[in-house]
Amino acid sequence: MPQDLVSFVLTPEQIAAAFGGIAQTEAALPDLVSLPLEDRTGMVFMGPRSEPFCRQTVRVLDQNRHIVPPSLDVDGAKADLAAIDQLRPVVERLRRLVSQLDDTLLALGSDVMVTTLEGYGQLKLSGAAHGLDDLRKEVGARWARGRRKPEAKPE
Repeated sequence: MPQDLVSFVLTPEQIAAAFGGIAQTEAALPDLVSLPLEDRTGMVFMGPRSEPFCRQTVRVLDQNRHIVPPSLDVDGAKADLAAIDQLRPVVERLRRLVSQLDDTLLALGSDVMVTTLEGYGQLKLSGAAHGLDDLRKEVGARWARGRRKPEAKPE
């Protein structure tokens, strides 16, 4: 049964515009960091359940500067929270876009698989009559199975 979940042709201009948009986003956010795995594993994360605690604590510390030691960077924490608030909508929008890209790739690949499976079935049915048996065997290598080990006989 034919399948056509998605079909389109991308022009070189569309691809160039997409890469241009990515480059523009990267240029607009020059302070983004990439953390190596070894750095990430030792970090303390602020997850969804920790965020209210962090926000309330920063607010209380900001309102009570007389108890805050000079070594504690409350202003830095406030700036970090503001940056989180600014970046979060950007990340959400990019995640939606990446999800759409992933789904589109999945749908395109599925369309190709359905077509090729149907076509391979046709090669198996009538390929030999048209001199295509060697080609069918060549493309059918994807389905080749290794030799199966004989089952051990109980002694």
